[in-house]
Amino acid sequence: MFSVDNTSRPGNQGLDELVPSRYALRIGEIDVLVISDGVLSLPAATLATNVDSADLAAWLNDGHQPTDVYKWPLNVVVVRSGNRTVLVDSGAGAEFPDIPGIGRLASRLDAAGIDPASVTDVVLTHLHVDHVGGLLADSLRNRLRPDVPIHLAAAEAEFWASPDFSHNTFGGFPDALRSAEERFVDMYRSQLRPFETEYEVAPGVLVCCTGGHTAGHSVVRLASGGDRLTFLGDAVFPNHFDHPDWHNAFDHDPDEAVRVRNHLLRELAATGEPVVAAHLPFPSVGRVAIAGDAFRFIPAGWDY
Repeated sequence: MFSVDNTSRPGNQGLDELVPSRYALRIGEIDVLVISDGVLSLPAATLATNVDSADLAAWLNDGHQPTDVYKWPLNVVVVRSGNRTVLVDSGAGAEFPDIPGIGRLASRLDAAGIDPASVTDVVLTHLHVDHVGGLLADSLRNRLRPDVPIHLAAAEAEFWASPDFSHNTFGGFPDALRSAEERFVDMYRSQLRPFETEYEVAPGVLVCCTGGHTAGHSVVRLASGGDRLTFLGDAVFPNHFDHPDWHNAFDHDPDEAVRVRNHLLRELAATGEPVVAAHLPFPSVGRVAIAGDAFRFIPAGWDY
């Protein structure tokens, strides 16, 4: 089991924030805070590129979702273990000025009483714009320690050194992806700490390269005592429990993404440990179960 602590703390969000934007839990001795960076509205077709549009529309209709635009939740995680405070991903920042409701991490860190200067490490699951954009925004960048180490898989850094987009249109946003990554590397090159397979960032906080969604996509595994939790990043999107073989528009290697996704979901269904993911509905805490040839996501009950 994992315990949850959502008691009020200094810096709570104001009354103008009518929708919860953070959720706290404990994994053994590790404190975890899931923070919503907001919701990114994109064409619904980005959810699945290898299926008939009618099949995608049927899935969206079953979930009472519009069939033209899908609102992607965007979750960031702050982990405190020992004397380390680890920020996992950074949201979209100011990279989508024409899309309201996204890029809210800096203000929500403030609302949660977390000073960016207290962050000892940053982990990036991958270098897509909605995961590095927050680090490009002055509202966060100027408040982080100037030498904070940024951990990412070496394979991810190597891909973006000479990116090949010939096999994917990335939902019509390749320029946005490339621009954000180039600016990110220019700003933070000296702070990058690439790892090959896995790296323990803090006690019980292990970042592991899985590949799939991107060349060096990584997940973060937490372990303390007998408790476990896995942050899946972009390995799984909301439709992938019902349809794990559907290709997401932002998968760099769609077939490898399917293989990695199925492996992770089967493993997590077997262990029964809780999961969090970047694009599942906030707070995205739940468990995975087998459902025939597919899976089910079982949301955790909120504990107040």
